[in-house]
Amino acid sequence: MFGLTKPSLALRIGVGKIVGLLFGLAVFFMLPIFYPDASLHIRFGIMFWYITIGAIVGFAGVLTENPVIKFPLPWWLRGLIFGGWMNFVLALIAYDQIQAILISVNMLGMTSPLWVVVEGAIVGLVADYFATRFGGEGSATVS
Repeated sequence: MFGLTKPSLALRIGVGKIVGLLFGLAVFFMLPIFYPDASLHIRFGIMFWYITIGAIVGFAGVLTENPVIKFPLPWWLRGLIFGGWMNFVLALIAYDQIQAILISVNMLGMTSPLWVVVEGAIVGLVADYFATRFGGEGSATVS
């Protein structure tokens, strides 16, 4: 894929960015359906945010173990942690805008902006799955 062979850090990051782009495009086109007041600014911001999540998850594939506490980090846990953390930061930055969007959607009463942490964890999980599948993982990706 892309002329790169497995294991490859560049391939991991590229695959993660593609997965992030797919999720970002889905939000970009679906957001006006659920929240007509969504500006182009917020739509592009969320799309680029998911591309960034994919890149960070792809880059994090070098870590197969926590270097401080020597705890193993399988792909699924790594994806959940990095994706969830990135969307937690997003929720802190854009709390009011996300809350307005979730109130207008009103899906099962989930109106807290912190629900995007779960969404980010899912995006991170999917991105890390495909990045690991196509790009490998561990220190072999950088050598």
